[in-house]
Amino acid sequence: MVIVRPSLAVRLGALELAYPTLMGSGCYGSGEEYAPFADLSKVGAIVLKSVTRAPRLGNSMPRLVHTPAGMLNAIGLQNPGIDWYLEHEVHKFAQRPCKVIGSVAGFSVDDYAYVCERLAARDEIAAVELNVSCPNVESEGETFGCDPSLTGAVVRAARATTEKPLIVKLSPNVTDITAVAREAERAGADALAVINTVRGMAIDVDRWKPRLGNITGGLSGPAIRPIAVLAVYEVARAVKIPIVGQGGIETLSDALEFFLAGAAAISIGTANFTDPRIPERIVAELDAYLLERHLASLSSIIGKANVAFSTPHEYEGDEG
Repeated sequence: MVIVRPSLAVRLGALELAYPTLMGSGCYGSGEEYAPFADLSKVGAIVLKSVTRAPRLGNSMPRLVHTPAGMLNAIGLQNPGIDWYLEHEVHKFAQRPCKVIGSVAGFSVDDYAYVCERLAARDEIAAVELNVSCPNVESEGETFGCDPSLTGAVVRAARATTEKPLIVKLSPNVTDITAVAREAERAGADALAVINTVRGMAIDVDRWKPRLGNITGGLSGPAIRPIAVLAVYEVARAVKIPIVGQGGIETLSDALEFFLAGAAAISIGTANFTDPRIPERIVAELDAYLLERHLASLSSIIGKANVAFSTPHEYEGDEG
């Protein structure tokens, strides 16, 4: 008897992935660092660390703080700038046995367009993620991803520079993430990554000072997973483009929550620091899960738990 394995292939716009697993920006290096420990051919894609127009030294130390069920980071977009990056780094990515997605950050709309155009022009880069969780220096430091119109401006500017797939990474630090998602879709995004880190801080109770050099940082890890699942659920009801669900994924069960909420793919970030084999383990277990249920493909479960709220109060907890 021939066993037909389920299809785990997914599409994010024109980007075709053999597996629905992305490695989160800044959490998996360029893949080279993990190659001795994990099978990169079992990874859908690696999302590279964000690059900016000019070099950045990043924030002051300390930049990482452990928290219950997660961590806070305030790296500050440290990177060598697009010129050095293109000359010394990008050619190495051609050796990866999976797709490579570049990530772009900026402090003006022109920054995003300039870096996106140069990065996307390289054959090694299959798609571009737009990290819109950066302050707009031309608008009193307002974060691009917290304003639908600013997000739309960034996406339209980037869209004009390339036909390669654009994935817009949305911030959870907003009143209505669906408004930002809709505007990103209208502006030409091919997919959305939901969500980026949640703002937070930690205080040293002995020194009476913030534990991060930047005072505040981005919270990631299992602590934010329920927030991320809800965001995927809501965004999936608001847009028609694919969603990459991310936020605290460590196990198959975690991944399934995102798929059932409406994500077409998942991104694994913080968990890679403790176990770089998690992505390939989730792929193997997902294959077994679908096979056991006689499901032909991952698409059979995407959004299956995304049903209409019966009352508006289901958005809230019981307390208070």
